[in-house]
Amino acid sequence: MNSITRRDIALVVDDSADALSLINDTLEDADMDVLLALEGKQALTIARRIRPDIILLDAIMPNMDGFETCLALKNDSELASIPVIFMTGLTDTDSIVKGLESGGVDYLTKPITPNELLARMKVHLTNARLTNSAQSALDSTGQHLITVLENGRIQWATPQTYALFAKANASKSWQDIHFSQQVQQWLTHHPTAGHQLTLTNLAYPLKVTWVSRKSNGDQLIRLEDGLKPTGASLLKEQLELTERESEVLNWVASGKSNREIALILEMSPRTVNKHLEQIFPKLGVENRTSAAAVALKVMATH
Repeated sequence: MNSITRRDIALVVDDSADALSLINDTLEDADMDVLLALEGKQALTIARRIRPDIILLDAIMPNMDGFETCLALKNDSELASIPVIFMTGLTDTDSIVKGLESGGVDYLTKPITPNELLARMKVHLTNARLTNSAQSALDSTGQHLITVLENGRIQWATPQTYALFAKANASKSWQDIHFSQQVQQWLTHHPTAGHQLTLTNLAYPLKVTWVSRKSNGDQLIRLEDGLKPTGASLLKEQLELTERESEVLNWVASGKSNREIALILEMSPRTVNKHLEQIFPKLGVENRTSAAAVALKVMATH
């Protein structure tokens, strides 16, 4: 049987005691720590107290069903990244789609086959670790990055983002209400790379800049201090670049290709490359990766 590392914690949610017993034995045999819940609200309470690495969720339960439970998990920024696998006897397409749309990453039909369950869990645990590693890497760069849903609610943000929110006395309540409403309205206009929104109802000025749309539909934005130069302006000031050079470097640091930068700045890819040829010797580097590292360091320390 496939083995999964002991540090992994699985939360199994099912109103059937027999199903819980079978899955509990399977996971314990695979050296996992197992938490059990009989219904949705109990599962949410447990997850908030002991954050599991993965959740196995029965779709059909009394009071709060699996779909509603999954939506509640995904609306909690602390729990949203936990992979959820649905388990159910429902096999119709509508139910499968409903499970995936509510935030599930996979769908297993009952009766559960232990080997298949463990194999799928291993895949999703690996994917979750890769995602968390990527987010940790972003955390360490010091950038004020946020991912938001279409409704403007924050899914994830770097520690630096929350520090800037605190500087502006932007409470959790303000983030949940005012920030999400303003960002939701802004997103309906389909902002493009570099487009900014000045946030209101704050004693200290903050802005957000649109960066990109992720493959899962979440949108990546950057929070900025309204009283400090940021992005291209900061790079121009600190690195003694021309305005155009600083704009190009800013987008290089954001991971954009020459072609994408050309579209954003309305110039040819050849012109972008010429700017980079001027930027590299000014920064004392030889390639765009090293140039991006210099730019990120400047942004992180100012």
